[in-house]
Amino acid sequence: MKRAIFVAPFGELSEPRVVAELAERTEANGWDGFFVWDHIAYKPPVRELADPWVTLAAVAMVTERVLIGPLITPLPRRRMHQLARETVSLDRLSNGRLVLGVGIGSETTGEFDPERFGEEPDMRERARLLDDGLEQLVRYWDGEFEPRPVNGRIPVWVGGRWPRKKPIARAARWQGFFPVETESPEDVRAMVETLGEGFPIIVTNPPEVDPAPWFEAGAAWCLTGFGPEPDRADVERVIDGGP
Repeated sequence: MKRAIFVAPFGELSEPRVVAELAERTEANGWDGFFVWDHIAYKPPVRELADPWVTLAAVAMVTERVLIGPLITPLPRRRMHQLARETVSLDRLSNGRLVLGVGIGSETTGEFDPERFGEEPDMRERARLLDDGLEQLVRYWDGEFEPRPVNGRIPVWVGGRWPRKKPIARAARWQGFFPVETESPEDVRAMVETLGEGFPIIVTNPPEVDPAPWFEAGAAWCLTGFGPEPDRADVERVIDGGP
């Protein structure tokens, strides 16, 4: 049973140095992980965003133990050769602590408008690009590129909307499932029935939600999230309270 802090690097957290300070504080207070959102643009009133990879590099430099990573990176938005270099570099910088969260990207244009950036709008095509991209990444990690990840491969957590079947089937081929729109621990029990006992399920909830029922239902990780408008003082208060 693992606990982590999960922040959007938006607004007053759009300064990588600030996020790195929060991550250092997270580790000092006994949490198990520190994760960040991965967005290029977001719906109003959010205007200020930090790049997750630069931010995570700063995080890696001030921590030694916590797992780190983006939740989630939309692979159809990325070029796999570039992402392979970024992930391995960050994995080695953190001494093997990187987890790569992946997905197809938001379905709503309010959070990210693909037409604005000339990207693929069709969800089926994005799903294909995600699967193809993961295969390409593995080839790069397995030796097409050097150096390789510290532990051979970087763990992949697949995001998807529960209870859609295709994202769950995709997640079963990798190392974890990060469900979107999970409403209750009963949902987690249904995921365990589908994915099997022991398969890592990662859920996120606001600070006021008790993680105990979620762990009892079978979640491996319970992340504490703060939404798209995080308040630094609120994040610090939760971090200092410990997991």
